[in-house]
Parts: sequence; structure tokens; C-alpha cells
Amino acid sequence: MFLGSPWTGAVFCLAVALADWRYAVYATGGAALGTGTARVLGVSRDRLDPGLEGFNSALFALCCAVLLGPARPSTALFAAAGCAVVTVLTAAAVRLLRGGSLPPLTLPYCALAVAVSVAAPAFPRVRPYPGSLAALPAPAPGPAGPHLEEAARAFLHNVSQLFFLERWYVGALLLAAVFLTDRTAGLAACAGSATGVLTAWALGAPPPLVADGTMGCNAVLVAMALCGVFLPASPATLLYALLGAATATVLTPAVTALLAPSGGHAFTWPFVLTTLGFLAAARSFPRLTGRGEARTASARRRTCRESSVPIAR
Repeated sequence: MFLGSPWTGAVFCLAVALADWRYAVYATGGAALGTGTARVLGVSRDRLDPGLEGFNSALFALCCAVLLGPARPSTALFAAAGCAVVTVLTAAAVRLLRGGSLPPLTLPYCALAVAVSVAAPAFPRVRPYPGSLAALPAPAPGPAGPHLEEAARAFLHNVSQLFFLERWYVGALLLAAVFLTDRTAGLAACAGSATGVLTAWALGAPPPLVADGTMGCNAVLVAMALCGVFLPASPATLLYALLGAATATVLTPAVTALLAPSGGHAFTWPFVLTTLGFLAAARSFPRLTGRGEARTASARRRTCRESSVPIAR
């Protein structure tokens, strides 16, 4: 969640452990394996120390635990091997996106997670259960209207679903950890979650699909990324971030529908696609990047200097 604080990471591990201690083991083990692999391969410390080489592997290991079952030894071995692959994919993503000065985000995790969810049913030793991992979207029953209790659950589930958990107390603890580290990041996360809930309900999404948090979780990350992380926090970038959060919410069922027939899930693809697109576009909007004010100040200084030069010269 864009925070380089080890204390925040510790609280995140505690929040995941409250739901299932095995999930916390997978997440921390994945982070350690990804970071260790990157260190062995000689990745620079400016990427190792902030945790940039560990969060994709942590998410992948946790994804394996959720999709394949945390109690099976084959899941642990498969997740460990995948963490090494994620490290390689991270290096590739960094290299490919460097030309556009764009961050890899969770692209490496998403790519490998989709491949695993599609391929897993073909390998009985990895997933010995019948059927596919496909999750075809279907309308949920119930009236498409907002209810206070469901809105509150959705607001917190949007945060907890970033770790595949539908637990309101996990979402509350994660938000508290973000606020303790960076108040701006916490406010952006809240704004993104609220935007995801309001967008889904305004478009008529059934309350059960909104309340479980899967439709709005990507909006949380998009809002944080576009207001305070990759763009400066300002009223203009806040509006831009909320537009991105709404876009990610709409994009989530679209990505799910595209990937579900082959066994895939949306994961954080909506966040990756929306954030990369909005960051690339932001360079055309100087008011978002702060370059407009810098150019204006530079022009004023140049005008002042020119006005002080005698005409005879």
C-alpha cells in the first residue's frame, strides 16, 4: 500500500494473522523469498530496502494459499518457486516500463497469478480438486439500493480484500496502520473506498457484490497512487484520483468477465491498468504534476531578469 514503514508491515501481518495465521506465514514468507532472491541476483539496495522486491512475491504466495489451500505442502513449494519467478518478472517489468518512467506496481504478481489460476486445474498435484478455478460473474439477488450496514461493510471490505479477506476488522486495522504512518495516504484510501462503493451502487450493482469488497478494492489503491504517491497531493490530483477510482471500479467486472472463462480472476489488474493509464496521461496535464506552477515561476523570474536589462544592451 505504498508505505515503506516496517511497523506498518508488521501491523499488516498481524491483521492477516487475525483471519488465518497460515495466510500471514505465506505472506511474510513470500516477502522474504522475493527479497532474498533479488538480493542473490544483485538487485540494488534502493529497491531492496523499501520493500519494492518483496510485495509482489508476498501477494503471490498469499494468492496461492487462498486459491490452492494453505495446508498442503505442494502449495507451499509451488508458492516458493513462484516467488522466485515473480522476482524475475519484476525485473522485466521495471526494465520495460523504465522508458516511460512508469512503476511496475503489482503487474508481476497479476501476470503470474492469472497464469497459475488458469493452469492449476491441469496439474492434480497442485490442485487435486475437480472443476475449474473460473468464477463467471453473475448478478446477485437483492435490491440494488444502498443500506447503511452494507455500505459500512463494503467500505472496510474494500481494504481487506487487498489481502483476499472479507473481514471488516482486518480492513479497519489496515486503515489504522496506514493513518499512523501517513495521514494523507489514509485519507486517500478512505476516499478511494468510498468512491468504489458509491460508483458501484450508482450503476446498480447488487448490494452483495458491493458489500464483499471485491468490486471496490482496486479503487483504494488507485486513489492512493494518484494522490500523494506518484502525483503530489492537491485538490486537482484528488479529483483526478477519484475519477481513477471510479474507473477502476467499472473496470473490475470487465476484467473479471474477460478472464473468468479461462479460469482467471481480476486480482489487481484494474488497479494496474487504471493507474498506468492515468499516470501516463498526467504528463499532459501540468496542473496535476506541478510542472505548470514551476514553469510559471520560471517565466516570471525570466521576465524580471529581462526587464532589469537596459534597452541599450
